[in-house]
Parts: sequence; structure tokens; C-alpha cells
Amino acid sequence: MSSQTCYQSKTQNSKTNPQMVAIMVPFPMQGHLNEALHLSHLINSYGIPVHYVGYTPYNHQAKLRLHGRDTENLSKIHFHDLQLPTLNSIPPNQEGQIKFHEHLQPLFDASLSLRQPMFQLLKELSSKYTRIVVIHDTLMAFAVQDVKLIPNAEAFALHTVSAFTIFFYMWESLNEKPFQLDSNIPKYIPSNEGCFTPEFADFVAKQHKILNFESGRLYNTSRLIEGKYMDLLGELPVNLKKRLFAVGPLNPVQIKPGNKDNKHRCLDWLDKQEVNSVIYVSFGTATTMTDDQIRELASGLEKSGQKFIWVLRDADKFGAFGQVESPRLLPQLPEGYEERVRKKGLVIREWAPQLEILAHPSTGGFLSHCGWNSCMESISMGVPIAAWPMHYDQPKNSVLVTQVLGIGTLVRDWGDRTNVIASTTIENVVVKLMMSEEGREIRRRAAELGRRVQESVAKGGSSRLEVDNFIAHITR
Repeated sequence: MSSQTCYQSKTQNSKTNPQMVAIMVPFPMQGHLNEALHLSHLINSYGIPVHYVGYTPYNHQAKLRLHGRDTENLSKIHFHDLQLPTLNSIPPNQEGQIKFHEHLQPLFDASLSLRQPMFQLLKELSSKYTRIVVIHDTLMAFAVQDVKLIPNAEAFALHTVSAFTIFFYMWESLNEKPFQLDSNIPKYIPSNEGCFTPEFADFVAKQHKILNFESGRLYNTSRLIEGKYMDLLGELPVNLKKRLFAVGPLNPVQIKPGNKDNKHRCLDWLDKQEVNSVIYVSFGTATTMTDDQIRELASGLEKSGQKFIWVLRDADKFGAFGQVESPRLLPQLPEGYEERVRKKGLVIREWAPQLEILAHPSTGGFLSHCGWNSCMESISMGVPIAAWPMHYDQPKNSVLVTQVLGIGTLVRDWGDRTNVIASTTIENVVVKLMMSEEGREIRRRAAELGRRVQESVAKGGSSRLEVDNFIAHITR
């Protein structure tokens, strides 16, 4: 086990607390890594040293892709770089019925081997600090389960998906329902069918079987957004003796202009567009579209006549030594497409600064897979969503966005997930969100919710108070 050294410093909120330490244990997928690193910065801002533990290439990935924060603050986080075992690398399956990232299953399985090195690290740090607080992704429960053997340690599970989605996952697993749901709960909740592979479902079940050694649970959400579902989670039998904290949004909500020398070209392009005139199109780091679907999407965006930024890339994958490989250049766009749309559209094939794009005044909509990071970033920036779920938690998130919060419109029903979505459907959804009267009302609600969320993280706001309460609890 090797690690980077870093310095501890005073923050604007409090002096460094040398008697306790927080240990962050993320799951090695981009959305999970990102939330854990944002939370690390948030906890460190209260003067608490934070140790971030993960495989070397994924620690590097998390730091490289972090946006919206000053990069020098990374030096305040102590990164423990663990050696990644050699893995069998298989490419993402474009044509599979289930779009979940089965090519990463060897990586997920490898995380089970971290139990012993994690226990050694916990013992080492427990001898140096009066108190240690372990914050682990729920999917890393197996690796950190021996925290219960450390007398001066306490664990908290970090849920990286919406309270809405977590509640219904738990609710559906109960043979006997402990209470009745209100009539204003959505009647149709997408099933788990097609959301993930059987292998991943078994992996999740193994983690959840071990869970229950933690003192409380953290959620990347705000009670302002999901208060009803946080309350429902608190009523479930499994949570009755646990403290639940809604500490989101974890991403920054005020984005400072970056270094002009490092400014991404898409931001220069956005600077030249009218306010709310551009729809941002991105499907995250775990989606690989078929050639046919890419062509239909290209055609739909072009026919809509709307300005767009489209991040066109494959799902993340790993090489023989765990490095994240560059996405292949996708040749599926129609001949001459980028030249035809260059006055209205910009196609990006590399990593894009999503937070900065969503925060830009020219961005007026987001065509999204509805991964929870993307949802929270879009909500906190006041940008409405055209929801196109692909797998995992996304189908349920799309219901939250469109039916519960009313800040989006659905591209397709989950029951149609195996069909190629026609260009005419995509065209109509984009025009509806960006140009119609209904779209204007959706945008108004999104902007209002974004304004309230931004106010909630300011001093005295509801989300800030929730974080304050969590810090007070772990430093009691």
C-alpha cells in the first residue's frame, strides 16, 4: 500500500481537528468516485483531515475529472493509492439487451479483495487518532466491514443514488409493507428489469447483506428536493435506529471561472450563444450507444433546429493495468454531419466539464441518461432535463425528475428500452423542452428549484444545516 502525503491546513470554517480523521472509501465508478471526492472536500472544509482510499488509477481519475473546485484543495486530501490487480478486460457491449456496464464486473469483484488492506489501514490510523469516522460507499460494505472491530471507529454508509430510488428499491424488497403509501406517490415505478446484469445484482446483494454495522447513512440529496422520501426512508424498519443525513448537493453550486489557459473549447463556444438557447447532450461515463441509435440521435438533433453540445463517447473501460482508456473515435456520424451542424452544434469526443456547461447561462436544457450525479448537477444549476434512462438507478430517477419534481420530460418509457428511439421522437422532445409553452413552464420550475437549492447550501440554509448537524454528530 502506498500513499501520497499532503498537508493539513486551517479552513474558513474551523481549525484543523488533529484528534479525529475521516476515511473515505468510494466504489470505483466515476459517479461514485466523484461524489466521494466532493464530500471529502466538504468535510475537510470543517477542519477534519480526510483520507481517500482507492485503487491508484481510479484515485487519479477522480482527481483529473473533478470540476468546480480549486485544484490546490486536492493537496489537502490524503490519497491512499492501492495496487489494482490484473483484470480481464472486455469491451463494452453495444448490442446487449441490458446496457449496464458488464465489462467492469471484474473490477467490481476485485474490490472484494480490499478487506484485508482496509483493516490494516484502519488499525494504523486508529492508533494515531482518538476517533476515526469511516464513510464508505454502500457497495464497499464488504471491504470495510471490519470497522466494527476498531473500538474508536464509527462507520457511515454513503448512498450515491436518489432517496426516491433507494426507497423504492427497499420497499419492493419487503415481503410485508410496514405502512401504506400516500395517494400522491407515483403509481407507476419502473421495475428493476433490465437495469443491471444478474452478476451485478448478486454483487449488490452481497454488499447489502453485510450492511448494518454503520451508525448512519448519508445521501447526496437535499430535503428541499426529496424531503418526503427521506422521511419515508426513516420510517423503514432497517433505518429506525440510524441517523439519516441529506448532505447534498455535494457538487459546488457556484462555479468560479476557470483558468483562461485551460478553458475548454466548448465554453468559448457557449460564450457566443444566446441565454438558454443550447441543449446539452450527454449520457455519462457508463453508456455505449449502438451505431443505429447514434445516427438517429444525430438526425433528431439536426432536425430540431436547436443549438446543442453533444458529448459523444463510449463507456469508460479499463486496460490491463487499470488505466482508464481514451474513448475510441466514433465513426458512426453521418458523412459531413459536423460540418453541416457547425453553426448550431458542437460534438465533443473527450471528457467535458459538465458542471461548467450546466452552470453556463447559454445552457437551457439537458438531454440526459439521468444518472444521479447528472440529475443533482442539473437541478442545482436550474437546468431542465429531457430524461432518457439507460440502466442502473436511471429509470426511477427519471420518474422523480419528470413526475415528482416536474422539471423534465421523458424521452422514452422504460418499457421501450430495447427499441431504437427514432429521430422524430428525439426531435419532438428537444423542441418541446426548448421551444414549447409546456417546455417554458418546465424550465420555469427548474430555475425556481435551482434557485432554492442554491440558497439552501448558503450559511443558515437547510442543506447547510444538515451538513452542520452531521459534522456536529461525528465530532461529538
